[in-house]
Amino acid sequence: MQINIHDLSKIYPNGKKALDTINLEIGTGMFGLLGPNGAGKSSLMRILVTLMKPSVGSVSIDSFDLEKNRKEIRSMLGYLPQDFRFFSQLKTWEFLDYAASLSGIRKKSIRRDKVDEWLDKVGLFDVRERDANKLSGGMKRRLGIAQTLIGSPKIIVVDEPTTGLDPEERIRFRNILSELSQQDVIIILSTHIVGDISSICNNLALLNNGQLAFKGSPEALIEKARGHVWQVSTSGYEYDLIKDKYAVVSTIPTQEGWDVQLIGDGSQFANAIELEPTLEHAYVYFMEMSSALI
Repeated sequence: MQINIHDLSKIYPNGKKALDTINLEIGTGMFGLLGPNGAGKSSLMRILVTLMKPSVGSVSIDSFDLEKNRKEIRSMLGYLPQDFRFFSQLKTWEFLDYAASLSGIRKKSIRRDKVDEWLDKVGLFDVRERDANKLSGGMKRRLGIAQTLIGSPKIIVVDEPTTGLDPEERIRFRNILSELSQQDVIIILSTHIVGDISSICNNLALLNNGQLAFKGSPEALIEKARGHVWQVSTSGYEYDLIKDKYAVVSTIPTQEGWDVQLIGDGSQFANAIELEPTLEHAYVYFMEMSSALI
């Protein structure tokens, strides 16, 4: 199974260009879509799940065309939007049971087993009788994850899925997606949180201002940032110059001043140490590079 995106652009009625000539292939497994807020990630997700039409370009999923085969494509989809909502008058298990019936699970006994299975997987089994609108923010997000996955979709699209989740909940969610990615499914994880991508995605695309800044593996992205990540020990006036001239990733106070991790050419500083780049470093590097070209 493969998604092919060809020359895709989206221009809103107010003239804002959310996507600019995107070309991308997404195969089975876990695919990360990384970028800052406003980069165009949500617009791309909404097009892929047939909630919005592109201004220009095409999308196909195997032999199905997004424009001509919307019903067939929708039957394959599980989608968790950033602003997930539900029927507040339903109990937690009732909402998930309703979601299961919409996904095509007609037999009540099978639905009951599926509901219990997914409530347990997302850590909501003990609150299954609680009204859904009385769940905490993190619990509501977990309920959204369960409704996305309960119908065993072949294409799973999740937009900023770990928003509102604590570290333990985020790890639980990543493990669920990692297990699912071993099957014959496409999972698209759209986020601005680098940690969500680095731990589970083998391939990714980086969007900035509606344009594709990078596509490939996390390792390839990291390699491109090599030689551009430095740590400098500094204080006083020099520290202010660094903040003005470079993208600063972290600042750690010391007795003499600060240890600053920066993106750029730090070799000009006498005490600079070149660092092994991480995905976070590479992300900042590409954001700076692509912004400079726009």
